[in-house]
Amino acid sequence: MWTSDASYKKTDTDVTSGHFMVLIEERAGPAAWRPRSLGLCLQLSLSGAPSPGAGRVDGLEVSTGKVSLLQATNGSTVLLPCTYSSCIGIHKLYFNWHYNDNGTMLKLCEAVIPKENVEPVVGVYHERVEFVGSSRRNNISILLWNITFEDRGDYVCFARNPKEKNRNHSAVYTLIVVEQLTEVDTTLTTVMVAVVGTLLGSLLLFMVAKALVVNFMPKKEDKNKDCLVSSTVVDHTEDTRSGAKGSKGKA
Repeated sequence: MWTSDASYKKTDTDVTSGHFMVLIEERAGPAAWRPRSLGLCLQLSLSGAPSPGAGRVDGLEVSTGKVSLLQATNGSTVLLPCTYSSCIGIHKLYFNWHYNDNGTMLKLCEAVIPKENVEPVVGVYHERVEFVGSSRRNNISILLWNITFEDRGDYVCFARNPKEKNRNHSAVYTLIVVEQLTEVDTTLTTVMVAVVGTLLGSLLLFMVAKALVVNFMPKKEDKNKDCLVSSTVVDHTEDTRSGAKGSKGKA
């Protein structure tokens, strides 16, 4: 089981409870909303998708990649990826990783990045967790060593940026632990590749044969024409000679 010296229960006001707050400003006039670091609060979902009717918000965002799910074998070491971005930069960016243990959030690590391109001093609260990120790459990923079946579940990457009036954002990465990875049957793929290869080979052979025939036929026709012309000339010459001899005999 996971053990940690920084565990707590989820509450409605917790940053890892499934919601985070984004601050916006309401300007005078109807439908005049725009992202800002002060004003009214707009509640967004944990995934970062705005609620219906809300405007697009450009600010601090964290991401666990295009595919936020990993299937890994028991006993292996896995990377839990997380990156952050901000349109106005960061200052004293706070981040942490938590594991959702059936509703109890166990803190795995945390740190503050003083400013851009300055590496943080990370506090790690689990012996099998290693921080492998770098502020130079906006990366706050961690490694989880020698995973077990008890490690499966949701891991939450959280960040808060004081430079944006403490705007915060979270992303979830799901780990599935299996005894062994399912082998993919490649028989059908092999058969398809063989069929396509055969068809391509046949097509290439047909094109080569066609090219030979096309190149050979004109030469043969020209040769036949030459032979026909030569034969006609010979016949005409012989006829002329025969006529000349006949005339000479009469004379």
